[in-house]
Amino acid sequence: MHTSSPLFFSLPALSINAPVALIHPFAPHQTLVIHKGRTITQAEFLHDLECVSARLPAHGFALNLCEDRYYFLLGFCALLVKGAINLLPPNRQALALTELAQDYSDCYCVFDKAQDCDLPSINLAELLKENRSLQSGTPTVPMIPAQQIAAIAFTSGSTGKPKANAKSWGTLAATARMLGQRLSADLIMPIIVGTVPPQHMYGLETTLFMPLQAGTIMHSDKPFYPADVQQLLAQLPAPIILVTTPIHLRTLVNAELPMPAVAGIISATAPLDQTLAQSAEACFDTSLWEIYGCTEAGSMATRRSTQTEEWQLLQDFQLTLDDIGAIARAPHLLEDAPIQDQLTLLSADRFLLQGRNADMINVAGKRASLANLTVQLLRVEGVKDGVIFLPPQSTQAEVRPVAMVVSDRPEKEILAALALRVDATFLPRPLRKAASLPRNETGKLTAAALHQLWSQINDQR
Repeated sequence: MHTSSPLFFSLPALSINAPVALIHPFAPHQTLVIHKGRTITQAEFLHDLECVSARLPAHGFALNLCEDRYYFLLGFCALLVKGAINLLPPNRQALALTELAQDYSDCYCVFDKAQDCDLPSINLAELLKENRSLQSGTPTVPMIPAQQIAAIAFTSGSTGKPKANAKSWGTLAATARMLGQRLSADLIMPIIVGTVPPQHMYGLETTLFMPLQAGTIMHSDKPFYPADVQQLLAQLPAPIILVTTPIHLRTLVNAELPMPAVAGIISATAPLDQTLAQSAEACFDTSLWEIYGCTEAGSMATRRSTQTEEWQLLQDFQLTLDDIGAIARAPHLLEDAPIQDQLTLLSADRFLLQGRNADMINVAGKRASLANLTVQLLRVEGVKDGVIFLPPQSTQAEVRPVAMVVSDRPEKEILAALALRVDATFLPRPLRKAASLPRNETGKLTAAALHQLWSQINDQR
């Protein structure tokens, strides 16, 4: 994938509240989705959408819990055309769903597989199966006001309680178009294969809305194991773009399976080690792009991870720095977005990422990023997974990072190897081994999950 001249135009200013097409550009007979071996054209998708939206209740909110990417897309768009809002929970735990239901009383669940949800629920897979009609002709493309709230996304809770962020349809559509300009403009109808779930902002923008707004094709599968990824990629025609995460890339590379070449790889959700990026490009014989973003602003910058540390802003984005931190502005954002990271501006459209504000620690007068320390830990030979973090009840006066690792090597050996990579001041004390780390679907580790496992491990010693 290469940066090329824009093929898609920016959306009108949101203040105009101009209508934005659900599918752009619209080509009725072009494949939009590959679902369970069946190709679904844009026109067929709109017929399915009419079927589903007509049978959903007139409520203001719905928890979209569909696991299948196509059913999730149908549910999301059906709610959108009805003027309802998709609630995208940070996880599927019953407690999280119950708390959301209390905050949004006028809500129900849409799902495709059994869920632990006490709310009124509708199975979209069964609904479509029972009511899908063989309609012909060219359907009308829904036009949605740019400022209409399409979804409320919640942060992962990696640094505390999940925060709600409202997303307008115009914001989501514009972001997808900008990603298409940057990452797929020189490809003809590439197939997007995602190992990430559709419920989170990264998966939403790349695997759902790039197909709707940037001329790509969505594959509904979410392959997990390396052999599954290998098999699926081998079955599909070129070009293919693989959307994944650093933790999954590490697993794919370490599997040492011969992977089919792809047109490009997109990675996000955590800092990507340059060594891993180089291995991934060699493994898939391709170019790898990293996306920088946050729930507040969505995707906002990209970089070729093997070529540079600099991030380049997407079209029309602006960054400013003040005493509080960085602020992102763009015509498609409903409001200015505060950035929870420490950035160094290099030019009007380029910057360096120093680390998250909540991620920076100060030990004996020295500063470091927990994320960067974790990258060094993952480079230690024999470490399959790991994280460096602050333990529960730590205070700024007594900051000392700790670590959990998944490895067959003894803890002392891992610490000795890590000491060759990081300042002794920041060596984690203690370092504990775990059978696995409690990562969520996007590969992130929440503070609550980390602290719970840390307490369990220490209670057992």
